Amino acid sequence: MKNKFNRLFSCLLATAFAFSGQTAFAQQKQQDESACKTKMEWFGHAKLGIFIHWGIYAVKGIGESWSFHNEYLPYEEYMDQLNGFTAKDYNPKEWVKLIEESGARYTVITSKHHDGVALWDTKANKLSIAQKTPAARDVLTPFINEVKKSKQLKTGIYFSLIDWSYPDYPNFTKTKTRYKLQEDTVRWGKFRHFMFKQLGEISKQYDPDLIWFDGGWENSPENWDSKGILKLLRKQNKNIIVNSRIEGNLGDYGTPEIGVPITKPADNYWELCLTMNDSWGYQPRDTHYKTSHELLRTFVDCFTMGGNLLLDIGPSADGVIPAEQVQILKDFGRWTKKHKEAIYNTVGGIPNLPFQGYNALSKDSTILYLYIPYKPIGEVEIKGLENKVESAWVVGDGTHLTPEVFNKLSWNPKPGNLYISIPEHALDKDITVVALKLDGPIKLYGVEQNAHQK
Repeated sequence: MKNKFNRLFSCLLATAFAFSGQTAFAQQKQQDESACKTKMEWFGHAKLGIFIHWGIYAVKGIGESWSFHNEYLPYEEYMDQLNGFTAKDYNPKEWVKLIEESGARYTVITSKHHDGVALWDTKANKLSIAQKTPAARDVLTPFINEVKKSKQLKTGIYFSLIDWSYPDYPNFTKTKTRYKLQEDTVRWGKFRHFMFKQLGEISKQYDPDLIWFDGGWENSPENWDSKGILKLLRKQNKNIIVNSRIEGNLGDYGTPEIGVPITKPADNYWELCLTMNDSWGYQPRDTHYKTSHELLRTFVDCFTMGGNLLLDIGPSADGVIPAEQVQILKDFGRWTKKHKEAIYNTVGGIPNLPFQGYNALSKDSTILYLYIPYKPIGEVEIKGLENKVESAWVVGDGTHLTPEVFNKLSWNPKPGNLYISIPEHALDKDITVVALKLDGPIKLYGVEQNAHQK
């Protein structure tokens, strides 16, 4: 009887411990999710960031790092561009002013691309703009200092995990390697020590809000020591945000590149990085620019699916932003300033069947914003809207609209079709935005509450 009691007591005790463990796990998970949501709040509101690819590749206007890695030209010829990087017309204050004017809420600049040339005066080695070029100075710090002065912008820094110039990094070009990592862990250890030293410099000197990693595909999370990297960065700033290109599924947000996702990515937070022409860095022969209208449509496409756009510029070796890129940023500024109420505090919109176009909602889901990148032929239509529209207007213009409901039958619970006529004088030259104030959180026929968001 005593043994039976002991077994019963042990079983109850084990159950209690298991329940306690599950409860602790659930509480920790909830705390982690809450902390993540808090630190990602600014990123979710930002909508627009400006990417800057600047390095010695701007001297000849060729592909950054890849041009030698893919053996389009010899490594020595690529690195000879060090002799032409002057930054003589570089004005970081003007750069920041232009980025602010675009309506961006953060900016990300390359501190070091895969070629290993650092834009700051790194003490980890001597391959930097400060030590190896006619510019003869740190060009990263003045820009970061100006960004830090901004009340509008968050600080983002791009860092390549790959360093094809470092003598102890295993890979070099697509056909040449220095060694196999698994066969010389001592050399790999030397490289990793160097990498951590550079990341430590960036963390302590600049305390960035965001680190944009690249190149993680060349090694495993264990070889990079991805967890160690995050520990290093979070020692300086526990709320630092990192992108998904640090290996091991440890990043805070996804980074699709160039092509707009057809459907919303699975990531809770994501950002499309996009060039204005077909090049990341300065390439004056690349004149294949997208129009401001096309880029604005892409921007709207991103934030109405709950993501951000990270739009790239590529300054020359002298530090001049090309005129075409300046104009695009100014065009963005015109549109974002006019329509800010329908950009920064929105969340993803309703499915495409009720409204066949870009749309978003206010955070409380009581205002539906419609983005119309064309001159409508007739009225704009919404189907399945159960709410009453209390008021409607053209954002940034103030013109009040009078939506009309047709095809509503008194005996049928299905809502009618809502038609909105927009006078030509109220149309924006790029994308017109219409706001519909609803009588409560949006309700769509046949769609569960809150299930409408993309």
